[in-house]
Amino acid sequence: FTYTTTVKNGRKVVGTSTKSARMSPRDSVLYMKSILRTGFMAMDPQNGYVKAYVGGPDFQFFQYDMVNRGRRQIGSTAKPFLYTMAMEQPGNEFTPQTMMANTQPVFGNWAPRNGRRGGGSISLIDALTQSNNWISARLIHALGPEQLVKKERMFGITGYIEPTLPLCLGTNDVNVAEMVGAYSAFANKGVRTSPVLVTKITDASGQTIWMNTPHRVEVTNEDAYHKMVTMLMNVVRAGTGRGLASFGITAETGGKTGTTNTNSDTWFMAFTPQIVVGVWVGGEERYIHFNTMAFGQGARAALPIYGLYMQKVYGDKSLHYSQDTKFQFPEGFAPCGGDDSPYTSTVVDSEPEDTGEGVFE
Repeated sequence: FTYTTTVKNGRKVVGTSTKSARMSPRDSVLYMKSILRTGFMAMDPQNGYVKAYVGGPDFQFFQYDMVNRGRRQIGSTAKPFLYTMAMEQPGNEFTPQTMMANTQPVFGNWAPRNGRRGGGSISLIDALTQSNNWISARLIHALGPEQLVKKERMFGITGYIEPTLPLCLGTNDVNVAEMVGAYSAFANKGVRTSPVLVTKITDASGQTIWMNTPHRVEVTNEDAYHKMVTMLMNVVRAGTGRGLASFGITAETGGKTGTTNTNSDTWFMAFTPQIVVGVWVGGEERYIHFNTMAFGQGARAALPIYGLYMQKVYGDKSLHYSQDTKFQFPEGFAPCGGDDSPYTSTVVDSEPEDTGEGVFE
């Protein structure tokens, strides 16, 4: 197995091929293990219809499906589940502009690290935009890890979830398909839609013998939903997802990057009013990882795949996707409970993208 590069219509096109080579068994294994794996899925958030599904780089050589079968730690892509729970608290206890101490908290024997310098206080919208680990730790300590487990279950996350404080940083294992289903709630007014791979089954005579009905579950209320869309759009506009602009994507987009310990797993989850997409990039084994954050983070390894995909989606007019489609907010909606714009946002983050996340300890 090898990658090939050709030029077509003036553009570089990467493909896959095979070549003959003499290797020792050890070198052969090391070579194949060094090839990164990718899981990618795109879905219509309203009806759950899967629009694109890539379980790996080449099925001839890599037959393990990293969309539905493979489960990896999700890193900071878990933070929107926690923030959703915070936005649901009664009496506007938490809003996008709620200020919290931007210092390292210590809870028992756990003192999470952060990729940025602290000091003073920071708003929740800034904290999510910058993927601040300290604020996530303070939120889960205030709200309780058991409650976060329940919220993740509502978002459709299955498998074992340990109710501990580090859960706020995405220590549990989830597959790409479940993450796409979970993030569909942010594109569908707080209603999660399960992915649909098969719409119906017919017999030899064309009679329908089974019809798949999309499974929908309301996971958050309308007010919390609008606040979360506001904040997740700001992640793409001004935070760890801001690199998307370099792909010419101007559509209203919400999203979240994710990076795990030792740069083993990189994620980018994104959504527009018309589509929700999940991207994971990592090694076949958990011990295979990037050496540095230069490429070993969601913003550098996973986000570009989304950018290239959406370039093609918006470039194909037969698909009827438009960059002009907007999220709908209620008239007079104020995310912080006062007289403010639905697009409450911060200045563009001045820190380099590689200082933000990927530390659980």
